[in-house]
Amino acid sequence: MAKKATKKRLPAASKRMPEILERLHEAYPDVKCELNHRNALELLVATILSAQCTDARVNMVTPALFEKYPSAEAFANADITELEEMVRSTGFYRNKASNIQEACRRIVTEYGGEVPQTMDELLTLKGVARKTANVVLGTWFGIADGVVVDTHVKRLSNKLALTKESDPIKIEKDLMKLTPQSEWVDLSHLLIFHGRRVCNARKPNCAECTINHLCPSSQV
Repeated sequence: MAKKATKKRLPAASKRMPEILERLHEAYPDVKCELNHRNALELLVATILSAQCTDARVNMVTPALFEKYPSAEAFANADITELEEMVRSTGFYRNKASNIQEACRRIVTEYGGEVPQTMDELLTLKGVARKTANVVLGTWFGIADGVVVDTHVKRLSNKLALTKESDPIKIEKDLMKLTPQSEWVDLSHLLIFHGRRVCNARKPNCAECTINHLCPSSQV
């Protein structure tokens, strides 16, 4: 039977967070959103499609999608069956297609065809919760309103003992308290990069982890 990893006793999260950020920045100096996009609308649509789907798969789907539907108006007026078929491979395609179309209809009727730039307005769009809104605000508009909490951020935040919460909104609040607002946008990208490249969910590579000495779950 494999030996169960024991958690190290380390300083409080607030004491460890500055070095965690520093070391992750050093490891991933060019950190960015890995969803391909050329404007706010494309990023919004790609983020909706990324729910329970890999960015790589979304990036395979979106070139043809954005060529066929180059504007919010085009998505709003799309044949829903055709739209569903184009996003089918991302999973939950009926819900995603419906959300994209309804969100774009509101963008057209309420916001002049332009993706809004505030959290409150983005949250009025179908299929948009805080995660998606934070992606659009932070990545495209450069507005740090919060921290994106996806599956990687949630998992690593718990492994690093940055939070004891399981609810994404509560995790986001804890991360915002621990991190300067100037780091909110990068923090999620850094944790996502690290989760994909080193701290894999099935087999974390603790031996190659630049922050293993700051992680109570490290097996090194």
